[in-house]
Amino acid sequence: MAPIAVGDVIPEGTLAYFDEQDQLQSVTLHSLAAGKKVILFAVPGAFTPTCSMKHVPGFIEKADELKSKGVDEILCISVNDPFVMKAWAKTYPENKHVKFLADGSATYTKALGLELDLTEKGLGLRSRRFALLVEDLKVKAANIESGGEFTVSSADDILKAL
Repeated sequence: MAPIAVGDVIPEGTLAYFDEQDQLQSVTLHSLAAGKKVILFAVPGAFTPTCSMKHVPGFIEKADELKSKGVDEILCISVNDPFVMKAWAKTYPENKHVKFLADGSATYTKALGLELDLTEKGLGLRSRRFALLVEDLKVKAANIESGGEFTVSSADDILKAL
């Protein structure tokens, strides 16, 4: 399957997260993104160095600026279970706007055509690192990394697209 690209409509899919009352919830991407401007960014894995020290902190630090430019939701997806995503989210007590969503079996990641096979490194099937700017379900910017790079999918890169 070809990776999602500018002009495409994001596929429907269901992801999991823990709400403020610590209850496990499921949510569809279309319910979060329909009629809204949304940033959907993904990382190869929770707690991994680049993801934890650069990618996620950038979106947390720039969240107010992104919101001021009309962004309604900032969604972080990783091929991890919701318990891992909850624990990872708690390592960012300053976070007010980034939602951590679990794609435990990579079903949504595969629907986007952005899976990354890291089996040889003992990590199994993961997501490529990317950031999508989506307006009313349609992709306006698709910043997709190659391999383990972190050169085009930062919060600053998305700000340039707004």
